[in-house]
Amino acid sequence: MRRISTFYLLGLSLLAYCPNVFAHGFSGSGWLHPLTGIDHMCAMIAVGAWSAQLGGRAFWQVPTAFVCFMFLGGLCGFAHIMLPFTEIGISLSVLLLGLAIAIEYKAGIIFAILGVALFGLCHGWAHGYEIPAHSNKITYALGFLATTACLHIVGVAGGLILLEEKNGRLHLRLCGAASAAVGIYLIIRY
Repeated sequence: MRRISTFYLLGLSLLAYCPNVFAHGFSGSGWLHPLTGIDHMCAMIAVGAWSAQLGGRAFWQVPTAFVCFMFLGGLCGFAHIMLPFTEIGISLSVLLLGLAIAIEYKAGIIFAILGVALFGLCHGWAHGYEIPAHSNKITYALGFLATTACLHIVGVAGGLILLEEKNGRLHLRLCGAASAAVGIYLIIRY
């Protein structure tokens, strides 16, 4: 039970840190950008948590696919190459990843990788497109990629901790349902 409380406290601390919960257009460092919007945080933590549920090679392959395609999306964003439906893709990532966790969807590894790759492309484009004019693209990209990887690790670690607890599986599913609810809100707001 103590581990579950620690996990919730960590999650609440990350949310409390967000200067603006729905912040796109934040003009800070690249490493801060993924922490400035609940859409990004929910999706990135959910990638890790779903990977923990999937188990096996998914622990590292699913988050790695997200980060790699996030990099490609960031390059497109830097170049101002328009990718259609990125904002709805970001909202759908929060909804669908949360739903996958909530129902404990055991997707095949290829399907999981392809799904998160598409979502990573959308999130990366948003990060790259919104780079402040004075920022160095290399350090900015390294920043948002490193923070994303850390959020994936938080999701994997939290998922593994919860899966070991007596009622942890239920708590993890409830976290997924909460993420799905945020995704629904984002889609309605869109």
